[in-house]
Amino acid sequence: MVLKIKHLIRDLNLVLLNDAKTLENEIKSEMLSRPGVELAGFLDFFDADRLILIGSKEAHFMQLLPQLIQIERVEDIFKKNPPGVIFSVNVEVEKSLIELGNTYGVAVMKSDSRTTPLSGSLYQYLHSKLAPRTSLHGVLLDIHGMGTLITGKSGIGKSETALELIKRGHILISDDRVDIFEAAPGVLVGSAPKILERYIEVRGIGIVDVVHMFGAGAYRENKKIRLVVELEHWKKGKVYDRLGIETETIKIFNTEIAKITIPVLPGRNVATLVESAAMNQKLKYLGYNAAQALTSAVAKKASGMGKDEEDD
Repeated sequence: MVLKIKHLIRDLNLVLLNDAKTLENEIKSEMLSRPGVELAGFLDFFDADRLILIGSKEAHFMQLLPQLIQIERVEDIFKKNPPGVIFSVNVEVEKSLIELGNTYGVAVMKSDSRTTPLSGSLYQYLHSKLAPRTSLHGVLLDIHGMGTLITGKSGIGKSETALELIKRGHILISDDRVDIFEAAPGVLVGSAPKILERYIEVRGIGIVDVVHMFGAGAYRENKKIRLVVELEHWKKGKVYDRLGIETETIKIFNTEIAKITIPVLPGRNVATLVESAAMNQKLKYLGYNAAQALTSAVAKKASGMGKDEEDD
């Protein structure tokens, strides 16, 4: 996606202090620049794609410099054409800096947050917007707190299953297309494309707005993906896992996600199966594995160590 200064200001409640033309400046890097050596005059490794964050420490250092040197150092930075500079709440922004921003087309912004929380918010925001993304065909739901991605061929019944699960009180994140990015190593977050938010398409019914039909609690913007459930038509001769001892996985970016394949047959309640799969996987994350518990009990029984209930 193309991220611009105007999006940053809107989403993080920043205030633009200079020319509105800078609202169209494009942000290309998810990293921030905290100018220290740059304000001391060393610009050899300055990354002009990064937003600049100036907090109390940087501002105090600048105040130690003569006024003309301050302007010269900032001008040298602005000549590199960074997209913008953000000042934290306790920093007073000199008029000369605002004028330099207008001269070189650099957005000058002010936040109402202190430097440390502002830095954290900026990084999380930029990473979520600019991190590499991939899209998968499927439906993403929050089932008992488990981000569950339902996949399968077109017409298998993904949206119908999702609609039944939403009716039961579970939450829709995205239908048809799920945009995914890696928020951190091992953490995949899925969301809906802006135009598809809140909507679900059901063959024979059409487009359904889940918020209007089921209430605001039926939709959320994003969710960490913990399980992939693939629906497929029953294949005669294929051996399906009946115990669930070994967990299949799917790799998205550098993250492995547990995957379960559910065969679809007439008469099977797919929504109940998906719901049960999500709850069972949640129990595994919490440390309880029903399949392992059963096989352990059977092994003990076979070795004569288990207690025979019939002997009671």
